[in-house]
Amino acid sequence: MTDEQQPDARWAPMEPQQSNRGRIALIVTLIVAGLVVVGVLLFFLLPRGESPEPGAGGSPSPSESMPGDPTDPPVTTAPEPVDPSIDTFRDQVGFWLEDAERGLDIAAANSGPDAVQVVETLQEDAQRLSDILPPSSIATEWSDGVADYAQKLADLKTAASEGSDTTSAVDAARTSLHVLTDLVAA
Repeated sequence: MTDEQQPDARWAPMEPQQSNRGRIALIVTLIVAGLVVVGVLLFFLLPRGESPEPGAGGSPSPSESMPGDPTDPPVTTAPEPVDPSIDTFRDQVGFWLEDAERGLDIAAANSGPDAVQVVETLQEDAQRLSDILPPSSIATEWSDGVADYAQKLADLKTAASEGSDTTSAVDAARTSLHVLTDLVAA
């Protein structure tokens, strides 16, 4: 054997682990605080039923219906649309009318699929023109004029997709467009 002295193996007790009670208490406290916050938010943000008016005691007679009775249809009234002035309306549609003039120039200069694509864009713009509320003084003329312009654009699209001469269809659409332009120029 060797002359070196071997250390004696002894069992030593392990140091006790620190208690996790503080961490557990912190986690439980945070969870409870989070639940309280969620409860308060739900209390204030969720809609609640209307409370009865003070002084309105008793229940209605069978012949009366309560305002919130589920058998009553909901009453919704849309606000009256404001009748725009001609100037306001001109400002709303002026861009589309000017753009239509340029679009017809481009459609006249092209043919086939290129012209069809331009006319489809003009048709979308015509739909936008019909969606804008005109002043009551020109409402009938405006809706009739937009409908006529849309029909002329459909005729132009048909001519362009068939490869036909589009000159007369472009002229008819341009004439219809000028009617709309003259309506808002007054």
